[in-house]
Amino acid sequence: MLTDIEIASQVTPKPITEIAADLGIQPDELELYGPYKAKISLSIRDRLKDRPNGKYVVVTAITPTPLGEGKTTVTVGLGQAFGKIGTRAIVAIRQPSLGPVFGIKGGAAGGGYSQIIPMEDFNLHLTGDFHAVTAAHNLCAAFLDNSIYHGNPLDIDQTAVLWRRVMDVNDRTLRDIVIGLGSGNGIPRQTGFDITAASEVMAVLALATDYRDLRERLGRLVVALNRKKEPVTAEDIGVAGAMAALLKDALKPNLLQTLEHTPAIVHAGPFGNIAHGNSSVLADLIGLKLADVVVTEAGFGADLGFEKFCDIKCRVSGLKPDAAVLVATIRALKAHSGRYKIVAGKPLDPGLVTENLDALREGIGNLEKQIENVRRFGVPVVVAINQFPTDTPAEIELVREVALKAGAFDAVPTRVHSEGGEGGADLARAVLRATEEPNSFRPLYELDMPLTDKIEIIARELYGAGSVTYQPAAARALRTFTSMGYDKLPVCMAKTHLSLSGDPNLRGRPEGFELTVREARLSAGAGFIYPIIGEMRTMPGLGSKPGGLNVDIDDDGTIRGLF
Repeated sequence: MLTDIEIASQVTPKPITEIAADLGIQPDELELYGPYKAKISLSIRDRLKDRPNGKYVVVTAITPTPLGEGKTTVTVGLGQAFGKIGTRAIVAIRQPSLGPVFGIKGGAAGGGYSQIIPMEDFNLHLTGDFHAVTAAHNLCAAFLDNSIYHGNPLDIDQTAVLWRRVMDVNDRTLRDIVIGLGSGNGIPRQTGFDITAASEVMAVLALATDYRDLRERLGRLVVALNRKKEPVTAEDIGVAGAMAALLKDALKPNLLQTLEHTPAIVHAGPFGNIAHGNSSVLADLIGLKLADVVVTEAGFGADLGFEKFCDIKCRVSGLKPDAAVLVATIRALKAHSGRYKIVAGKPLDPGLVTENLDALREGIGNLEKQIENVRRFGVPVVVAINQFPTDTPAEIELVREVALKAGAFDAVPTRVHSEGGEGGADLARAVLRATEEPNSFRPLYELDMPLTDKIEIIARELYGAGSVTYQPAAARALRTFTSMGYDKLPVCMAKTHLSLSGDPNLRGRPEGFELTVREARLSAGAGFIYPIIGEMRTMPGLGSKPGGLNVDIDDDGTIRGLF
């Protein structure tokens, strides 16, 4: 079979002006970045404010294997499939981080015949939004250290500087560093780097609803504590306005298209495990005014990105999903039996690609739990069985039976990777029916609960934990945030995506385990508290054979090996 980039290269994109015109976007609401990508002016919101919203569909998944199970592919394919059944759809999706693109995961444009194009632009720089976030974040860091260097007028406690630096590369050597060494180079202190997708500025970009909201959120960023243990903000050090200026264009969503010319709004890129894992509020607000259906994606499993979609993103936007799609693969459910080990870059165990109903039954508890998790929010859910050629009719029927018994509205095999939109037409019809079902959407917890109660509700009800423990640093931080008045914020759990628990080695549906909160950080500008579970890292590392080793260009500038 052709590689993703070979498939994408065979399709000539339509001029983005045609995609925009078909949606009803006016020429003065479009800012072109070449012939095939553009930004949408925020002025469109005023013009469309009285237009009714389309249906709002969010795509989530079971707990994935290290290979990923095609959630983005299904998201893109479902958007294309709606077009096949005569329903105008927009795909709203995150922009990928360069770290995983050149690391082990590869790109995030979808796959096979369900991709966003131009896939090279999508996976690399696009319109520069990630670079703007990196620049704005590090400008704040530079201004903070400069304030300390020039007499420290804000009386900042140098042992309580909270603002690290970021870059959009996987680089474990930068997790913990010392800066300011040498004469005239500032005041030495220990700090480190996170990846740009984990930056609070990225979260702000994804959650801001207009320029005023962006500017106010940046001003609220807590970057340090003073010696009285009071918060010092980006507004206090005078940098919030300059940060907003760097993000002025980045706040505008990007318009692209799929292989079948379905419109795609690509905007922001917070990770689903170490951040809130959803594309921007603005992308959805604009898309819902332009289309019959918006298909958006929440990062990783329903215990992560979908929970954050409901408890964080929907609180900000005021929107509620009409239906959810839960992506599952038979090979992943077999892997959740614990019988097999999947290592990216190595051949799959033969047991994963031959019929084995016993292994499937042993691992299918993960599907049952993730269906329960979605239903816990009052949203009807359709299971999309992302079908591989090795899946057998008996295995597919077993997944269908279990899914329906667990409370799914429907469970539908889909072949969007190999067939594009046509392979997802049955799924699209099922999702449309689900959007007409009764919907009692509600967040998981109330905001006036103590922070520990919010953490423990998520841990017990969504993860299946028996208890939650707090390491001393986490307990102190939560007490400090409460004393500062930040206890009414939602929480954004940073946890491994490879297990419902905090241990990536616990497969299937673990229950009664102990969940350990190692650290807690404040994201006052984004508007959430950020508990870090176990050994979760906010700066990934590279594997022994990073994907970037395969990437090159031809003499004519054509990119090869991207994936």
